[in-house]
Amino acid sequence: MLRHPSGRPTVPSPLRLYGKRVLLRPLVLEDFGAWREVREHNESWLTPWEPRRPLPEFDPTSNRSAFAARCTARDRDATNGLSYGFGVFVDQRFRGEVNLNNVQRGAVQTGTIGYWIDQRTAGQSLIAESVVVLAEFAFETLWLHRLEICIVPRNHKSRRVMEKLAIREEGIAQRLVEINGVWEDHMRYGFTVEEWNERATELREAWLIPQ
Repeated sequence: MLRHPSGRPTVPSPLRLYGKRVLLRPLVLEDFGAWREVREHNESWLTPWEPRRPLPEFDPTSNRSAFAARCTARDRDATNGLSYGFGVFVDQRFRGEVNLNNVQRGAVQTGTIGYWIDQRTAGQSLIAESVVVLAEFAFETLWLHRLEICIVPRNHKSRRVMEKLAIREEGIAQRLVEINGVWEDHMRYGFTVEEWNERATELREAWLIPQ
């Protein structure tokens, strides 16, 4: 674990996180073509589980300037310790995203994980691996105490990731997030640093490159 002399977490730069198959790194403007191709190919796959799209001029899926602004905003949030966004790359090809959002400090020390994957590579446990990579970063570099993942109950494929990793289910939060124009209930899953410490060896052996 890296520590800054002031006691603040020290985040490596450039930020690269590795699993056995996946590379997680922040997206940059040069990723726009790959991002657009994957998002357009997966529009019907992803739309039921995401907030409504912005107007075309602000939509990073189709507008290069909007994508550049998204990258800049995410870099700024990471610098300020507010959130950390990562593209999921396999064999140098963009396959999806996993993000650590809503990082809170003080007495809470928590963050929320969100993810999506290209349907063409679904079912290969790439997101499960990415979640473990991100959890190690959150607990051992950022020193967070708790992670939360919130999923629409009928999104069985996303919930399968939690089941595969044996992440603890905590119940339903009613009308938690606006999804595709509707305020949807979400199943909440929680994972604390105490649970990570108990399971770190098992999870690293299954999903991460041996150190």
